[in-house]
Formats: sequence, structure tokens, C-alpha cells
Amino acid sequence: MATERIPLVAYLALEPKPHLVAQECDDCGARFFDRRNACGSCGGRSFKPVPVATTGHLRAFSIVHRASAGVAVPFVSAIVEAADGTTVRANLLDVAPEPDMVQLGMPVRLVTYPAGTDSEGTECIAFGFAPAGA
Repeated sequence: MATERIPLVAYLALEPKPHLVAQECDDCGARFFDRRNACGSCGGRSFKPVPVATTGHLRAFSIVHRASAGVAVPFVSAIVEAADGTTVRANLLDVAPEPDMVQLGMPVRLVTYPAGTDSEGTECIAFGFAPAGA
């Protein structure tokens, strides 16, 4: 029997291939994750779901050394500019959390990973970005 998989956040689509889905303002094209009542850019109130590119480049990062109990540190918190221009905040995975190992502008790709499994075997899937060559 196959394990059921569910995304950690509503804007992570697992099928047919993992990708993120943004809400795009019909008036100005600004993109947001999760539901919005109004556009933070123009005030528009109409949105459509749009897929976000799964590749991009690292625009900014911080190496986090302090976090809530149970969160392993250090890790790389990142801002990625997807190839379609959408800005995504996520952790940078598969790279050592050391300044010399992380480079602004480095190409990255969306990756998913299991974040946990409940008592019934349902697997929760999270996302991050990894160097495109990894």
C-alpha cells in the first residue's frame, strides 16, 4: 500500500511534478503565496493561481545560528528569485551553512523532502531550494 503524501503548505503542489503555485493579481500581476483578500501592490481583489518556475537564483541569504527548540542549526535561510521573477523565501538545502559555500546569484532548483510522518503513515512533504548542480 502506497503512503499518502500531503504538502506542508497549500501552495506546494506535488503532482504531476513538485512545484509552487502563487496567487497572481489580475490587475497588476503581483504574486503572493497563500490566500489574499487584496493585492498588497495595487489593492486589486481578483487573483488567479499560477505555477512558479522550479529554477532560479539565490538573491539573498542568512546563515541562522539560533532557532526555536528542536530546530537544527545552523541552516541557510534564503530568498530565491525564480526564473519567472517570483520571489520565494525558503531554506537552502544540500549546501554547507558556511559563507564560503553559498554565493549570491548561484543557480538553484526546487526540491522536496519528507518533514515527518503521522501515526497513520501519512507523509508530510516540505520544500526548499538546492544548488542546481546538486
